[in-house]
Amino acid sequence: MNGGDGEDGECLGVGYGVRTGSPEVGIPHPNRPHTGRFRPFADQDLHISRTANISMASTDKNIPGGNPVHPHARIRSVYCATILSLATIGLSAPHVEAAPASAALSSDDTAGMMDITSGYLKERANVITTEGAEKAKQAAPATSVKEKMTAALAAKTAREYAALALLRAQLNRDNGGYSRAEVSVTPVTTTVEGDAATIEVTEDARLYYPNVPAGDPEYEEYSVPHTMTFVRGSDGGWLLDSDRIDASLTGPGPVTQLGQPGSATPSDAESEGQLEAGGSTAPVTDVEDDKPLETDPAERSVGTRAANAGYSYGKMVGYANKYWKNANSDYRKYGSDCTNFISQAMLSGGWNTTAGSFVTRKENKKWFYGTFESTTSYTWAGAENWYWFAKKHSKRTRILSNVWQLLSADVLQADWKRDGIIDHTMIVTKRGSKGEIYLTYHTPSKHNVKLSTLLRKYPNAAWYAHRT
Repeated sequence: MNGGDGEDGECLGVGYGVRTGSPEVGIPHPNRPHTGRFRPFADQDLHISRTANISMASTDKNIPGGNPVHPHARIRSVYCATILSLATIGLSAPHVEAAPASAALSSDDTAGMMDITSGYLKERANVITTEGAEKAKQAAPATSVKEKMTAALAAKTAREYAALALLRAQLNRDNGGYSRAEVSVTPVTTTVEGDAATIEVTEDARLYYPNVPAGDPEYEEYSVPHTMTFVRGSDGGWLLDSDRIDASLTGPGPVTQLGQPGSATPSDAESEGQLEAGGSTAPVTDVEDDKPLETDPAERSVGTRAANAGYSYGKMVGYANKYWKNANSDYRKYGSDCTNFISQAMLSGGWNTTAGSFVTRKENKKWFYGTFESTTSYTWAGAENWYWFAKKHSKRTRILSNVWQLLSADVLQADWKRDGIIDHTMIVTKRGSKGEIYLTYHTPSKHNVKLSTLLRKYPNAAWYAHRT
């Protein structure tokens, strides 16, 4: 018998092992891992192998020539003898069923699903905008994408649209709301199993603000991954069955999506005691404007604290504007990436890292980034750890009594459930001419979101406003 590891051998002309990697019969190849679905012999097959008078229990250590019998050699002997027994009595080898493979979606199916997905996400965005709502009133009911949904999803979507219409009216009163939306959808992966299919997509959207003062952001934008599932309808066509975004996101999702952000898990770092009381959200007319910002003349002041610290707030804001969507490849990205993003922005504007190592990474008085997560401090990417380093140990920030006192490059943190654990971190990328505050963050990736919108959507959160 010839052949060995990595080769196909023969048993007197009877092939064992096939070049596709799947076994030809119901006995695994003795020298390579089994990769197909193995179907054992039936009872009558086992009877045949027993009558072949083959012993698997041979323990002979020596054979002529003095060489020990390698276990694989004995297995090969059994294997070949069994195949030979089958061949001798004219029985064919048992059939091995191949594992079912996922079928590929046709280009027409993929295009159809993408049309449904794009229409659905655009429709959701339109519900929250004034222009979109007006167009929806004039459109025929049959043009709604709900005609391409399962009954369960259509009913759920109708309830959500009603809630979004209410939110639209509230935002219109609070801050003018949104005038119109631009949405693009990019496919990432597609899979199909029988009558169910999944498409992962990225939604990129801009929600435009009405009557924007000169110099203020024109729109809020976001980039969010979705997992869309489809099922076949009774007519054989595809129906949208669900839309999911990552439930673990600790930051506010798109305004077009309802529900609460995810919560952070308690850290195993050292205990620092109780957090300060969250800042007030009541409107204010006085702002503690003691921080000059070289790129924003409207926010200059006679204050010298920031200048003495040597920080460049313009660089912090510029960093956030540049990397809000496409993360800086010089850094790894965390599953909950909001504080990692803020630490990068602070570093770009002049914050110095501390010395640290694997041994000291859990200490909140340390703040450093390493090649590996195990050599990076908890304070770098942990929201509450960052709070304690910035406010208590380094005194690089102080907590403001009111969130409306925030200025560009300041940091806002949130505890969504008021359970004493900070969940999320954001940076101010603009303080508008009329006092509106625009926030940018990761997880998910969102840019220039109005503070007044977040206060409306999450009225029960506790807010921690840091003057950096």
